Amino acid sequence: MFLIGSAVFNIILFGSAATGSVFGHVLKRLAPDRLLPYGQAWARMVLAALRLFCGVRVEVVGLENIPPGGAILAAQHQSAFDTLVWLTLLEKPSYILKEELTKLPIFGPLIVPSGQIALDRAGGGKALRRLVENVADALKAGRQIVIFPEGTRVAPATRGKLQPGIVALARTNNAPVVPVSTDSGRCWRRKAFRKRPGTIHIKVWPPLPKDLDREALIANLEKAFYESGF
Repeated sequence: MFLIGSAVFNIILFGSAATGSVFGHVLKRLAPDRLLPYGQAWARMVLAALRLFCGVRVEVVGLENIPPGGAILAAQHQSAFDTLVWLTLLEKPSYILKEELTKLPIFGPLIVPSGQIALDRAGGGKALRRLVENVADALKAGRQIVIFPEGTRVAPATRGKLQPGIVALARTNNAPVVPVSTDSGRCWRRKAFRKRPGTIHIKVWPPLPKDLDREALIANLEKAFYESGF
């Protein structure tokens, strides 16, 4: 039964992404400011299908810890689910994502125009400086930055190595850094066709103090990610 539900969900996910991206190019030309709300509506539809066909529910606590205006959400990353859910929870999310995604056919050219921020992970210091500038502009526009400090999806009960980008953003911006932990990988595993029924938990922690040094910042994020009890 769950295998059939997963099959239906995957058809909806990939089918709607493909057909929706075609219409997205129309919006990009005629009403580019509607690209993000359009993507947010699509994400809400996908997560509704996830619940209906796969029995996966979402429980979020601590949203009140996200301050109004610009903020940096340093989120744990276990699943493709994490790249969808913040579209439904934040007013103006800007994901930091790998530049390779912008080169995907049809969908890729819509990423940056919708307000997302591409990072060339092989670009060294120049790419990091450009990232800092793009994030600063997004924060000034009142957007919420979503960054995955682990840099890739990390399986549940596994510790990842946090990348230095979050430290650079914390040092160069006056915006609060808000840790977010999750157990999304228990229901939606990496590259897994079958989605497991259950509840995905998301916990938004209070913003970290702005005067933390590199070691303290990383230690606080690791504590939120790997000692949250999920």
